[in-house]
Amino acid sequence: MRGRRIPHSLFAATLCAAAASPALAQQRPPAAAQMGPVAAAIREHADGKLRKFYAARGYRPLWARTGRIGPEAEVLIGYLRSAGLDGLDPSDYEVGKLRDALAAARTGSPGQVARAELALSEAFASYVRDQRRPGEAEMTFADKKLRPGKLSEDTVLRAAAFPKDFTRYVRDMGWMSDHYVRLRALMGRARAGGASRDTLDRLALNLDRARLLPGPAVRHIVVDASSGRLWYYQAGKQVGTMRVVVGARETQTPMLAGMLQWAILNPYWNVPDYLVRDDVAPKVLAGRSLAAQKMEALDGWGSDARRIPAGSIDWHAVAAGKQGLRVRELPWAGNSMGKAKFLFPNKLGIYLHDTPKRDLLKKEDRHFSNGCIRLEDAATLGRWLLQKPLRAPSKAPEQAVPLPVQVPVYLTYLTPVATKTGVAFRKDVYGRDG
Repeated sequence: MRGRRIPHSLFAATLCAAAASPALAQQRPPAAAQMGPVAAAIREHADGKLRKFYAARGYRPLWARTGRIGPEAEVLIGYLRSAGLDGLDPSDYEVGKLRDALAAARTGSPGQVARAELALSEAFASYVRDQRRPGEAEMTFADKKLRPGKLSEDTVLRAAAFPKDFTRYVRDMGWMSDHYVRLRALMGRARAGGASRDTLDRLALNLDRARLLPGPAVRHIVVDASSGRLWYYQAGKQVGTMRVVVGARETQTPMLAGMLQWAILNPYWNVPDYLVRDDVAPKVLAGRSLAAQKMEALDGWGSDARRIPAGSIDWHAVAAGKQGLRVRELPWAGNSMGKAKFLFPNKLGIYLHDTPKRDLLKKEDRHFSNGCIRLEDAATLGRWLLQKPLRAPSKAPEQAVPLPVQVPVYLTYLTPVATKTGVAFRKDVYGRDG
């Protein structure tokens, strides 16, 4: 009996979309006389859920595309033998029986090749399903489509059949995030080096965080609040990366996943309550007007909120924390939001945005924000998101531009790093590694 298999639902949805393409659409299976000998043997021996996958592709082999089992089989066996690195039990995958099937297939008998083909697909589908199941890491899914869900054998196999380069897909573990692949390699290195139980446990926790991320075939963004870095992916590869400023220890960037939907050009900045109390109000009392700070006060948070004359506000009460007040910074060159912010619906008020404070991005430790993500290169990310230059058509404030395609964004926390002698961890700024 294998463990729970509850992989990522966005992974499943993306793969289902690929599988629905005309090239992979289910057709009436060809007659046996029209098939090659291996395909005919697969048709004879395939049953259950594997039959659905193979019938949809005319029983063409995946692992034996030339009539013989390809080198991808040995790569898969390597993964299965080292499944302990994934927190799985290698004995679940009966590697010995799989090797026996491969040995029998070397005779070239179509029937034996077909049996090995089916055994490889069954083992592969089971491994991917097990590998993608959530572990101990917790994440808030602001969009329910991103919440982990079930993944069928058929979906796993259709995903594997979709890339043009199946060899690369298997070699690179293309169904997993490259962050997961990196941490898995570190786990192997740590075990080989006799690392402590604490080190292995911390690595396992970080692997669980990384397994919540989709593979590079999914168009998405990853923000790591440990390293202060962002990556974005599409079409099976990383297409960009940049530094970011993330939340300070007191105002942490959460473990959160959502769908980016809007770019806001020439944005306002709604000043946090504590900054209104501790920074804005004292400056007003010291003689620096609200207008001089390029800010305005409003009578509420609704879309119909009206400006309040600064002279009518009891700034002593605001500074003492006895009176709440909404204050926002107007769009200008020094606005804390920069020229743009990128929104995804969430209850925590987290978003990505440009920043005029470039000095913080040069620091090694970039934990300075109130929880939101300040971007090193908002223009480049905006061009990728909008599929056109990030440029406001006018100077009007708060210009909302819908993204042509919603893009998943994952805010995670990955502390392990490789060293010359083994594995180390970044400073656990948020105290999440235990």
